[in-house]
Amino acid sequence: MLDLADDLRRWLEEGRDFAVATVVSVGGSAPRGPGAALAVDRAGTVIGSVSGGCVEGAVYDLCQEALADGRARTERFGYSDEDAFAVGLTCGGIIDVMVTPVRASDPARPVLASALAAAAGGRAAALARVVEGPGHLRGRALPVRPDGSYEGGFGARPELDRTVAAEAGAFLDAGRTGTVEIGEEGSRCGAPVTVLVESSVPPPRMIVFGAIDFAAALVRVGSFLGHHVTVCDARPVFATRARFPEADEIVVEWPHEYLARTEVDARTVLCVLTHDAKFDVPLLKLALRLPVAYVGAMGSRRTHLDRNARLREAGVTELELARLRSPIGLDLGARTPEETALSIAAEIVADRRGGTGAALTGAHTPIHRDPRPPARTMGPVA
Repeated sequence: MLDLADDLRRWLEEGRDFAVATVVSVGGSAPRGPGAALAVDRAGTVIGSVSGGCVEGAVYDLCQEALADGRARTERFGYSDEDAFAVGLTCGGIIDVMVTPVRASDPARPVLASALAAAAGGRAAALARVVEGPGHLRGRALPVRPDGSYEGGFGARPELDRTVAAEAGAFLDAGRTGTVEIGEEGSRCGAPVTVLVESSVPPPRMIVFGAIDFAAALVRVGSFLGHHVTVCDARPVFATRARFPEADEIVVEWPHEYLARTEVDARTVLCVLTHDAKFDVPLLKLALRLPVAYVGAMGSRRTHLDRNARLREAGVTELELARLRSPIGLDLGARTPEETALSIAAEIVADRRGGTGAALTGAHTPIHRDPRPPARTMGPVA
């Protein structure tokens, strides 16, 4: 639902009735992950997608039914070898889709409006909704803020609200969407309740150090992948808006000084393209001690060995050095700035998703996987 925040917030403000279909869980090679949504209003207007086209027609009908009877429902879609014309996923995967009506009389509208407003405004927010459980809970929603506070409740036990809020906080910290199973009375007590937690977080940061031609290409790719991209260089003649029109931010400052004062998190990627020891060493000494997702540095293998020696002399440990991706990028045989940017971006994606960087042809590993569930979940589906 949160991935349609802009449109759904507007529909709420306009007083429209609508139903939202949300992917709850996936299995196999499904086209879209948990949290992907499609919405239909009374007039039949459709926004979003749950499968890239495979089952949209059937989901549209489910939304119309939910609007008519006011009941939430969950449906599974998969591939049928026996019936080639059955509604299903041609990719062979399986998705579970929850359909929730949001009508004018629904008391949850203000609660949903709060979560949608936060997501549409670029603020971190989580929305927990009951997928399976006692009938009086199904479809109920609980918005959760980054500080762990929440609005409203499921209308059952306060312990359930507190437990769900804590679990949602773990998903929000990781910027993930998935399901968790708890008990109706909180923790593992009572009837089982399956809750979908959707997370909406600001774009992850990419900070590119070194205003060179390769950086310009990396800025474009980083922006395309959804990062908030900052370019930092101590030389004002190179760090200009004219050279980096697609950067979200351009900073003229010594790299290590900027990194020491700016905000980073576990999703931040740092790309060091300066390959100049006077910039690299103090910057990487700091970068390798920060809780960021990725630290990569450009340079030849000779530069890499020399830089590592300088970093050791500066007090960087072997454990810290092991975090450094250098030479930066995957081996694509890249030559041009654009090819090099693709190589770097591919390594960042592989690192985030647990990919190997190997060709899929002839491989037997899953195509879609996510190796980093939140620490406190009890069975996420992703």
